[in-house]
Amino acid sequence: HVQLVESGGGSVQVGGSLNLSCEVSYYVYKGACLGWFRQAPGKEREEIARIDSAGVTIYADSVKGRASISKDNAKSTLALRMNSLKSEDTALYYCAATNPFAAVVTCELGAFELWGKGTQVTVS
Repeated sequence: HVQLVESGGGSVQVGGSLNLSCEVSYYVYKGACLGWFRQAPGKEREEIARIDSAGVTIYADSVKGRASISKDNAKSTLALRMNSLKSEDTALYYCAATNPFAAVVTCELGAFELWGKGTQVTVS
């Protein structure tokens, strides 16, 4: 049973911070590359950050220095923290994972095929 469930969204003031969490089913958490993405109204979905099973992280240039992606092994959860929020950070934020049972597990953007339903973040 694959599960990716985001939480922590809401309304935030400009300059504030957000803390999102994603509950990930066990086998996905252990074997997949995990990531956070977002989609603003009228725009394409974009990457925020990725973290592989070894804990190596990759950040999009748009959030570098403001975002932090991390894993909680005890809880099988993925977290995203962002600060210095701007109005353009308003979006639906998604947790995603690559297929942990693939013959070759990569962390490439095109490999993300498991998605949560998203949590809305509104910055104003």
